[in-house]
Amino acid sequence: MVQSMNTKVELTVKGSSYLGLSSTGKIMIGDKAFEYYNDRKVEDYIQIPWEEVDYLAASVYFKKYINRFAIFTKKDGSFSFSAGRNNKMLLRAIRNHMPEEKMVQSLGFFTVLKRGIVNLFHKSKKNQ
Repeated sequence: MVQSMNTKVELTVKGSSYLGLSSTGKIMIGDKAFEYYNDRKVEDYIQIPWEEVDYLAASVYFKKYINRFAIFTKKDGSFSFSAGRNNKMLLRAIRNHMPEEKMVQSLGFFTVLKRGIVNLFHKSKKNQ
C-alpha cells in the first residue's frame, strides 16, 4: 500500500496522467506534495514534493480554457496532467504552494512553429 506524503489534503479531483500511456486516477493537492494515484493499478502513482517542483507550464487556449499542465521537476523531468474541467480550480490550489513566477503559460502552436522557421532561417544564413 502506498503511503501519502501529505498530512493534510486540500483538494482531490479526478484527473489523467500523460506519463507514457494516459491513465485516469485521482489528483491530490496537499500541504507537502502533489500526488497522483492511478485508479486501476495501486502501484502506479506519482508523488512530487513542493520543494522538488521547478516550475509549472499550463497549456492555455483562447486565453480562457486550460487543456492540460506539466510539472517540471529539478531532477526527474516533466510530468503532464489534466483534470478536465477542474484544471483552473486545481491550478489555483497549486498556487498556494508555489510562487506565481514559477507558474507560466506554455507556448502556443503557432509560436512554436514561427520560432522553428525563424531558427531555420538563421541557421541557413549562418552557414552561408
